[in-house]
Amino acid sequence: MTKLQGQHVVLGVTGGIAAYKSPDLVRRLREQGADVTVIMTASAERLVSPTVFQAVSGETVRGDLWDEKAESAMGHIELARWADLILIAPATANLMAQLAGGSAENLLTTVCLASDAPVVLVPAMNQGMWRNASTQANRKKLEGRNVRFIGPEEGEQACGDEGPGRMTEPVDIVARLGMGKVAGILRGLQVMVTAGPTREAIDPVRFVSNKSSGKMGFAIARAAADAGASVTLIAGPVSLTTPKGVERVDVESAIDMYDAAMDRIGSTDIYIGAAAISDYRPAQMVAKKIKKIAATFSLEMVKSPDLLAAVALLDNGPFTVGFAAETDNLEKHALTKLEAKRLDMIVANLVGAGVGFDRDDNSAVIMWAGSRQAVPNMAKTELARQLVAMIASRYRAVAGAEASQSRPAAS
Repeated sequence: MTKLQGQHVVLGVTGGIAAYKSPDLVRRLREQGADVTVIMTASAERLVSPTVFQAVSGETVRGDLWDEKAESAMGHIELARWADLILIAPATANLMAQLAGGSAENLLTTVCLASDAPVVLVPAMNQGMWRNASTQANRKKLEGRNVRFIGPEEGEQACGDEGPGRMTEPVDIVARLGMGKVAGILRGLQVMVTAGPTREAIDPVRFVSNKSSGKMGFAIARAAADAGASVTLIAGPVSLTTPKGVERVDVESAIDMYDAAMDRIGSTDIYIGAAAISDYRPAQMVAKKIKKIAATFSLEMVKSPDLLAAVALLDNGPFTVGFAAETDNLEKHALTKLEAKRLDMIVANLVGAGVGFDRDDNSAVIMWAGSRQAVPNMAKTELARQLVAMIASRYRAVAGAEASQSRPAAS
C-alpha cells in the first residue's frame, strides 16, 4: 500500500504554461490510489480544457466560486473538509502572492484558507520571476506557515531562458509526496554518494570513459537529502543539476574521484558507490595530441585504484553500498563482488541495449548477507527512494547488532 492510497487530494491547477503536465499528474496520483478532485483557476482553463481533467480524474472539475449548484451546499467548505492534501501544480508567482497575502479571491485560494489539510506547492514560472525578491519573500513566508515546496527545477524554459523555474515532472512529484515513509530516516547521518562516469586521459583531447549518465547516483543523493541526511555528492563529468541541499564535488578521473572520496570519508556514516569508475586507465597520458599516422594504435592500460574496496576495508569505516552493472549472470557476479569486497549491500542491475545507462527508469536486485530483494522497473527517482529506505533499514539493523555485541554482559 502506498502513502497516497485512499487519500483525498485536491489538485489546484493555475495559469502557468506547465499546466499541460497536470493531467499526467492526475493519472499518476490515481495510480497510487489517491482520489483526486481538480480545481482550476480561470487562467488555467484558457490553457487546458476542464474536460481533459474530468476524463483523467473521473470527477467533476471545480473552478467557479460562484457556482450556484455547488455553493448552495457550501461546496468550498465541503472541499476544504474533504481534502487530506492540497497540491497546487503548477503554482504561479501570482498564486504564491495570493496565498502569502491571505487572499480568498477564487475557489482555490478560498479552499486553501478554509482547510486544515497540508498544502504543497509545485512552482512553475520564468527564472526571473522565481528569483525576484518578492517571490522569494512569499516563499519564505509560506514555508514559515508549513507550506511545502517541491521544486522548481533548473533547465531550459518555454520562453527560452535557462535557470530555476521549471515545474518538477509528475513522476517526481508523486515520488516526493510518497516520502512520508522515509522522511527523516537518515536524519543526523553523513552520506557520501559517488555518481557518473570518469574520464581517463589518453592525450590532451582524447579519453577513455563509459556510458554512465549519473542519473541514478544523483537520484540517490536527492533521496538521501530528502530523508534528512547531510549528503556529499562526488560527481564525474555529467551535465546534471545538483540536488537541493546536497554538497557537490566535481571530479574528472578515477584517481580524482578516489582522492576526493578518501579525503572526506572520515566523517561518513554511509557510502553509496553508484559511480561507474573506470577499472583501467592509460598507463600514461601523452603530452601532445596523437597524430593519425600509423594504421594501428596500441594503448597500454593499468588498473585504476579500487575506491569501493578501499572504503569497505577501512577500520571503523562507513556502511558501504556498492553497485554492480552487468550484461549477464547478474546475481552471480553481484554476489561475488559483495563477498570479495566485503560490502554491506550491493545493488545489481543489467546494462546494455535499452537498459541501464542513460535512461530515466531501471530495475535492480539488492543483495546483502544471506538476503536479496528484487525491485521491478520504475523511474530512477522512485527506485532511489526505495533504495534509500532499504539502506537506512539495513544500516540501523547492522548498527543495532554491533551495539548489542559491544554492550557488556549483565552480571
